Amino acid sequence: MNNSQGALRVSYHTLGCKLNFAETSTIGRLLSEKGWLRAQPGEEPALCVVNTCSVTEMADKKGRQLIRQLHRRHPQARIVVTGCYAQLKPGEVSSLPGVSIVLGQDKKGEIADYVAQLTQEVSTPKVVEVKDFKELREFVPACERGDRTRYWLKVQDGCDYWCSYCTIPMARGRSRSASVEACVEQARKVAAEDGREIVLTGINVGCFGQERGESLLQLIRALDEVEGISRYRISSIEPNLLTPEIIDFVAGSRAFMPHFHVPLQSGSDEVLRLMRRRYDTALFASRMELIRSRIPHAFIGVDIIAGARGETPEEWQRSLEFASSLPVQQLHVFPYSERPGTRALEIGGIVPQEEKHRRVAQLLKVSEQKYAAFMKANAGTRRPVLWEQPHAAEGVMHGFTDNYLRVEAPLAQGMINRITPVALGEPIDSECLSGQIITEL
Repeated sequence: MNNSQGALRVSYHTLGCKLNFAETSTIGRLLSEKGWLRAQPGEEPALCVVNTCSVTEMADKKGRQLIRQLHRRHPQARIVVTGCYAQLKPGEVSSLPGVSIVLGQDKKGEIADYVAQLTQEVSTPKVVEVKDFKELREFVPACERGDRTRYWLKVQDGCDYWCSYCTIPMARGRSRSASVEACVEQARKVAAEDGREIVLTGINVGCFGQERGESLLQLIRALDEVEGISRYRISSIEPNLLTPEIIDFVAGSRAFMPHFHVPLQSGSDEVLRLMRRRYDTALFASRMELIRSRIPHAFIGVDIIAGARGETPEEWQRSLEFASSLPVQQLHVFPYSERPGTRALEIGGIVPQEEKHRRVAQLLKVSEQKYAAFMKANAGTRRPVLWEQPHAAEGVMHGFTDNYLRVEAPLAQGMINRITPVALGEPIDSECLSGQIITEL
């Protein structure tokens, strides 16, 4: 495939976590440097890049469906697939129609080179470059915002935890990180581009720097000193790695927002043991209470799985009651998904699919109640909002408060990418408050 007739068009498709979105944006920058332009609506792409997820069987299914849809919609386009699904099941992915290249996690940064090797010939052999996960040792950096206002800075990759239900260590390899120095330098570049907010992303961010004698606490202290960056958020952190020292630092930080995302996965100690998690409910509750005592206005989101193997009706009831008792604002609920190669398959006590859905619904109801109470408590207060680039010409703009409430106000172009104090009004819907700008900071 060549671009001798002018810049060719490429479409990007991302499934899964925020880390994947950051990496896709970096792939887009690398391809743009080779003359590729993002395909606009109505334009026919010559190349489709798909960055996949494989955290559940549904994620694999969505990946297959997306690839088939792209082939039907753009039969002449070459499809490049990377990400967790490609890493775990390269043979399955390469057999899908239209797929020309399958690249493992360590090859994401080389996509432009592989694309350059394609020819216009239909008979070009498929390329499959996927290492065994034990060989994934290189850290591939990523820091992009794409069409967003916030930047996503990848600080860590991989995981050494081997929870019984999870394939991420096989999909991402061992934990590895950027250096504190490299992250600080990247933050300075973001500031030079007038970026205001950076989200720190990774697979197990709390393990940052452990392989080189650095720590997440060192990183956030250093980032807090970078001039020009007004906001940082930590995308997700394990409860056992969310130390009191980190909570205390965020409480007094200049730029780290009062916002935490902490995976719980179960409110039953027995199920946590079966999951091979590294904490119990007592530790989790103590971290939540510490956040609430030190930062009363903080937003806390929690991941939880419903219907894991071994979650008997009694353990489920314990889990539901524990989740309901937590001083958090939102539950991100997932039905348990069987994953090939995981130790969870050795556990008895399979929960029927119908029962999983019932448990998911109960947790979602708890989450809705908690978030509604959080919005109500903040209505009538004043909080700083970073206004984001509008995604549609609707005459309104949206932004997030420091404590992660979504706010809507009439569109004012001069406010985009600015932080302003806002008087929070009544809810517009179940996820968004109305807001009135008071004056620019």
